[in-house]
Amino acid sequence: MANRRLYLDHNATAPLLPAAKEAMIDAMALPGNPSSVHAEGRKARALMARARDAVAQLAGVPAAHVSFTSGATEAANHVLTPDFRMGRAPIKLSRLFVSAVEHPAILAGGRFAPEQVTIVPVDANGRIDLDALEDALAAQDPSDGQIMLALQIANNETGVIQPVRQAADLVKAHQGLVVVDAVQGAGRMPLSIEELGADFLILSGHKIGAAKGIGALISAGETLMPAPLLVGGGQEKGHRGGTENLIGIAGFGAAAEAAVDALGNVAQILALRDQMEAGMREIAPDVIIHGGDAERLVNTSFFALPGLKAETAQIAFDMEGAAVSAGSACSSGKIGPSHVLAAMGADTELGAIRISLGRDHNQEDVEQFLDVFKRINARRLARQGAQAAA
Repeated sequence: MANRRLYLDHNATAPLLPAAKEAMIDAMALPGNPSSVHAEGRKARALMARARDAVAQLAGVPAAHVSFTSGATEAANHVLTPDFRMGRAPIKLSRLFVSAVEHPAILAGGRFAPEQVTIVPVDANGRIDLDALEDALAAQDPSDGQIMLALQIANNETGVIQPVRQAADLVKAHQGLVVVDAVQGAGRMPLSIEELGADFLILSGHKIGAAKGIGALISAGETLMPAPLLVGGGQEKGHRGGTENLIGIAGFGAAAEAAVDALGNVAQILALRDQMEAGMREIAPDVIIHGGDAERLVNTSFFALPGLKAETAQIAFDMEGAAVSAGSACSSGKIGPSHVLAAMGADTELGAIRISLGRDHNQEDVEQFLDVFKRINARRLARQGAQAAA
């Protein structure tokens, strides 16, 4: 019996969960607009409220602190702005700090002008340099206005977990705001906006088994909020105009419930990831695992084989029946080296392959991957031997 295709790219997007699909189909049958006051509208609004409760539970906040968006990129552009309000009083922010390994949606700076964005370096494992952050904060003139730090909870390529709480404490000492990109952490590690010391969290539905095109901006409170990115009919308490994507929201709610339950399986996924990496090291002792010395997401491995470019390796894995990523799927269409590897001081010309496991992977999947890895590595060694002999 032929091996089934291996989908090993959950950090790019997780397969649609059956529960999310069922919730979306049920939502499709509802004719009402959630903003309408008639019975059909109230039924749609009640479904949306249940989903909001589930997403709030995932982030450890009251439901009123969840604003639905079209995805994490929109949430980032919403919250990364110099323009905030504390109730009705306007607040102007002067500077945005971001780590050098952030997702492109964060590195772009949102609605801050380029000259208002400071990029903070990272160490060889891709963790933000807290001393450099403290120096950058100290150099900021408080009279210029408030500051903001945007920091991912875990890197989408390496899986390396950031010292969010320590960074947040430094920023809070300067009366700054903290935005945490929690996209990759949801369902893979506990999330608590309070314990992280964050003012805002960013979530994405399709990373946890919901449909693509739905996300959320989570706030620690209801008083301090960014100026709306989309204005319209006052939906989402005026924070995000436009009729809500009820179908996507319903699936997001179901996926959020499953993500909370999935936290009980992280040890199993970690064991599979560690077995996979041990097998790769046995097959190819020269394999490079980026961020391997730091705490990482339990499902993620970012590796390179000397002499084999990541783009070539990705095609080879695909032809062998394994879907992997050569870095972030969000930037795979761009020509250029990984900014994450560059920031870590690693070999950007070689690139790297990302493996990201999901809750349904098992021992057989690991063995099948290692068989594929062995064949690809054998071809690499044969090619190197032929080149040496020429």
